[in-house]
Amino acid sequence: MFTIEHEFDTTVITLIDQGTAPLQEDVIVHSFAECITVEQYDARTDSVVKITLSIDQMHDLAAAIDLPEGVYVRKED
Repeated sequence: MFTIEHEFDTTVITLIDQGTAPLQEDVIVHSFAECITVEQYDARTDSVVKITLSIDQMHDLAAAIDLPEGVYVRKED
């Protein structure tokens, strides 16, 4: 399950794990004009882990989801 919210300078997507136990914490994706951030609470460290991807890295990740092993260069659209 996921939610989408549009705020002033970002779109916020929250991914909610509804699979089988053990469930993972929600994943929160902030989509800004210049980057994407991905956050998830880590109960082991009692902190939020955050990574930042450039827009190009996000495009590469989206393209890579369904590809087999290998080295790829994504052509610009």
